[in-house]
Amino acid sequence: MTNKISPESILDAIKSCVPNDRDFIGLHEPHFSGNEWAYVKECLDTGWVSSVGKFVDQFEEKLAEFTGVKRAVAVVNGTAALHVCLKLVGVEANDEVLLPTFTFIATANAIAYCGAIPHFVDSEEKTLGLDPLKLDLYLKDIAEIRPEGCFNKYTRRRIKAVVPMHTFGHPVDLDPLVELCLRYHLELVEDAAESLGSYYKGRHTGNWGRVSAVSFNGNKIVTTGGGGAVLTNDHSLAKWAKHITTTAKVPHKWEFYHDQIGYNYRLPNLNAALGCAQFEQLPLFLQKKRALAKRYQEVFKTIEGIRCFEEPEFALSNYWLNVLLLNEEQAEMRDALLELTNNQGIMTRPAWTLMHKLPMYKECPRMDVSKAESIEKRLINIPSSVF
Repeated sequence: MTNKISPESILDAIKSCVPNDRDFIGLHEPHFSGNEWAYVKECLDTGWVSSVGKFVDQFEEKLAEFTGVKRAVAVVNGTAALHVCLKLVGVEANDEVLLPTFTFIATANAIAYCGAIPHFVDSEEKTLGLDPLKLDLYLKDIAEIRPEGCFNKYTRRRIKAVVPMHTFGHPVDLDPLVELCLRYHLELVEDAAESLGSYYKGRHTGNWGRVSAVSFNGNKIVTTGGGGAVLTNDHSLAKWAKHITTTAKVPHKWEFYHDQIGYNYRLPNLNAALGCAQFEQLPLFLQKKRALAKRYQEVFKTIEGIRCFEEPEFALSNYWLNVLLLNEEQAEMRDALLELTNNQGIMTRPAWTLMHKLPMYKECPRMDVSKAESIEKRLINIPSSVF
């Protein structure tokens, strides 16, 4: 039996899946029920609160072990991690970097920090991420391969890298993207900010390019308050990442000598302590989030004109943020639903404004992004905390 779609029926469906004893239900609230207090207190008691301390090392080790990469380098946030990743693979001023227009602002900003130009591409509804097949067709038209790399025939600029983002924790279809990068001599940098605990064909996200970036912001599945990390299977890149994120200071007992431009990006021990306690609970967090996603999926199967997004068949997603997608003919209902739910104390939100619509990026190159524009109009994020 199916129910007629309306803002009220959608509100009731969400209410049936979340706690009913609260005045406000956030979109994704941090959950602290382990050793967070004890580990943070140890930092305060010992005085090791800055960028050196045992919890930083432990956090990097836990992250590398969990994701299956050889090295993890903790930094202050996911945007810093992306910035460093792009520097590590050689993105330079005036290069073009391909990225979905349907992404969080950090992806585009990290490219701009390098003096490079964001080049926006379309997404696919199957993953909510970059569409590798449509991108391939586009590059056949605009790309020119030279001995020194891939170039845009129209702008004459080098196209250096592709940055797919695993949207709301759902993995991009990586195999065809890896093959595309090999053919066009492009670096693959995964924006895995939202996908801790997500797997593509049995392997954790962040393992396909030479480097990738993750985030531990307060709303992520594991939080360090603010924080991020560079992931890599290349020990030399990890060593370089650690060096330049520590202001490129050459180790010495007392001298301050810096051998290149570096960044004050290292994660404080205090934040890493919080992250270590969170990591101990990650398997439980993932279990609870998948259970919540399953409840949503079952409930929304009974409402016509809307669906709860489910992981692609090749993926195991962390379901960081659950997603509702209205049918095209129901898209005009989105804002009424957002108004109703938020007035009722249930936080929902639309997708991000597409990057090419923002004033600082509206003149950047882009392909046809009609699918991303369609998704933006119809997508709603709903409460996804570990309840």
